[in-house]
Amino acid sequence: MQAELIVDFKDITPEGDIIQMRVWRLPQSMPPSEHNFEYSLYFGGNGQRIIAFDNERGKGDHCHIDGVERPYRFGSIEQLIEDFIVAVDKRRKT
Repeated sequence: MQAELIVDFKDITPEGDIIQMRVWRLPQSMPPSEHNFEYSLYFGGNGQRIIAFDNERGKGDHCHIDGVERPYRFGSIEQLIEDFIVAVDKRRKT
């Protein structure tokens, strides 16, 4: 079984910012993550990453908010997307 793309969304806001979400189901987990998903959720504009949630081999689940990287506790795809949307909405209101 190969990786299966299960979420593929991209939008450009009226302000020109990019919101993109991609999630793949993997045949097995990607250590140190214990789940079998790989994901990249991105919000940015003018060539700058403002918010990103992602995971990678050796680094695990984490998020970047205004240049600060923090661990992220993955629970489910639904919760991941909700957490990302809340972070983006909060940041867009500042």
